[in-house]
Amino acid sequence: MANYQGKKVIIIGLGVTGLSCVDFFIRRGVMPRLIDTRLKPPGLHKLARNIQYHVGGMNDEWLLSSDLIISSPGISLMHPSLITAAKAGIEIIGDIELFCRETQTPIVAITGSNGKSTVTSLVSTMAQTAGWRVGSGGNIGLPALMLLQNPAQLYILELSSFQLETTYSLTADTAVILNVTEDHMDRYPQGMQQYFCAKQRIYNHAKTCIFNADDAMTIPVYNGHACYRSFGIKSGDYQLKYHKKNTWLQAQGSMILNTNDMQITGQHNFTNALAALAIADSINLPREISKLVLTTFRGLEHRFQLVYKNNGVRWINDSKSTNVNSAVAALKSAKCTGVLWLLLGGDGKLANFTALKIFLQKPHIRLYCFGRDGTALSKLRPEITVQTETMTEAILQISAQTKPGDLVLLTPACSSLDQFTSFKQRGMLFSKLAREVG
Repeated sequence: MANYQGKKVIIIGLGVTGLSCVDFFIRRGVMPRLIDTRLKPPGLHKLARNIQYHVGGMNDEWLLSSDLIISSPGISLMHPSLITAAKAGIEIIGDIELFCRETQTPIVAITGSNGKSTVTSLVSTMAQTAGWRVGSGGNIGLPALMLLQNPAQLYILELSSFQLETTYSLTADTAVILNVTEDHMDRYPQGMQQYFCAKQRIYNHAKTCIFNADDAMTIPVYNGHACYRSFGIKSGDYQLKYHKKNTWLQAQGSMILNTNDMQITGQHNFTNALAALAIADSINLPREISKLVLTTFRGLEHRFQLVYKNNGVRWINDSKSTNVNSAVAALKSAKCTGVLWLLLGGDGKLANFTALKIFLQKPHIRLYCFGRDGTALSKLRPEITVQTETMTEAILQISAQTKPGDLVLLTPACSSLDQFTSFKQRGMLFSKLAREVG
């Protein structure tokens, strides 16, 4: 454990993670100061009265007089104030680095552009079903530092590229990159190589590295690891096997589970299941437990979730689709006998939407685009597109036209932050409207 006594600590960013950082230092007898660039950051009313804070912008005087800066994942290390602090020799880390310095408990670390929440939840459920004491969090659920308050036999962390940028001491028992596809290009001005390098940090010091055999950008760039395992659609140690018109999960040459016995569907979910199975095997979870969980797991909210069905019309909430590739995965899994009513829109984060175009050529599809990048999305196939200001307007128009056999799919391919506080709020509104007007 690190000793922070006598350190002048600055925490950048409030919210749940920022509050967990404040609590971490107070428990260790250190009174940090807090900075948030927002005028009214969430959680400000929960901040202890004796904590000094500065809101509405950076405070360079505080930063340059500090010994340690704990930066929110939402703040780029390329922010001028952080560049200046780094040049002055001030250490800049994130909450995951604080966490890693505090524990010797085994860690499973999971990252990827898509699917990481599903895989994290699957592995957590497997370990808990096996009777293990598990702490699961990071980029999903509880902030990592809050996990330290309860003893655990295993920590399972979902990590974003932003969190990995400020993490140096992670030594995972098993580290996984599920996939690397274009995302957050507004944060990575040097493009995919910069994003790739951030993701690759998860493999540093890992005992077992698990990668996607179908995605070269997930392959570890270092060669000093003790063990490698892979998963993929048609190749890898864990892969899909097509046998007698059925699709099976195959592990190291043995068919172990018919996907017809699973609750989650779609090729993207089958590969998520393969990744979870590879992780479970790497930490010696009983195979029968893993198989049981794979047959009962119903998926996560806002991830290709059937939220309403009425008069033969299905409404699917895939609000967690915040980038192009996650929308592509949803479109590959969207099957219906009638019209596919597709909702796209939000803040595309400077993404290239071209990859969606091929999936919009089906004859029975209608496209509704909304939000900041609604205009750009509508150009993919303008002859079948209606553009609205908001998602609500689009849903009201769609609901008046649906017929039995139709599917209404929200898979925005964009961040929600132009019109919503989170993808969860967007998904909750979609689900509410589906039940009211569907």
